[in-house]
Amino acid sequence: MSDYGRQVRPDPARLWAGGVATALVAALVAIVGILIARGLADVAILAPKGSGLWGNANTATYAIVSAVVALAATGLMHLLSVATPKPTTFFGWIMVLLTLIGVVLPLSLSAGVETKIATALLNLVIGLVITLLVISLAGSAVKRASDQLTYAAQTREYGQTRQYYD
Repeated sequence: MSDYGRQVRPDPARLWAGGVATALVAALVAIVGILIARGLADVAILAPKGSGLWGNANTATYAIVSAVVALAATGLMHLLSVATPKPTTFFGWIMVLLTLIGVVLPLSLSAGVETKIATALLNLVIGLVITLLVISLAGSAVKRASDQLTYAAQTREYGQTRQYYD
């Protein structure tokens, strides 16, 4: 049996729960990326190398902004899943283009070459992680109209809506 033509609606609770988990993963990827760049490669990202391995407030800011971007991506996926056919296709294109902007932007700044490349690579990894996680969670965060009808029929079948009289 084909799913073509069956109405599909997003399940907001599952979508946003996955979005919050994606935000946590994105923040952790940012922190790990900064630790690798500063600690192993001895390359600055967003702050001078003199700020130490953990950096300064910019490390927390980078992680928070990564989490906010993941939540914004979840909101975009929710909007697209309600308003467009093939929402994951549009979402994928939008996120790839935004990720490319995040990669090209640091390369255009006046900083050391290694700093530019490290920041661009970190932005690429964060963008890909957010894109792939939100696309994968969007597929599991849907309800099919026939599934809802089946559940409603089962509820009536088992008599869970009995009326009680005093």
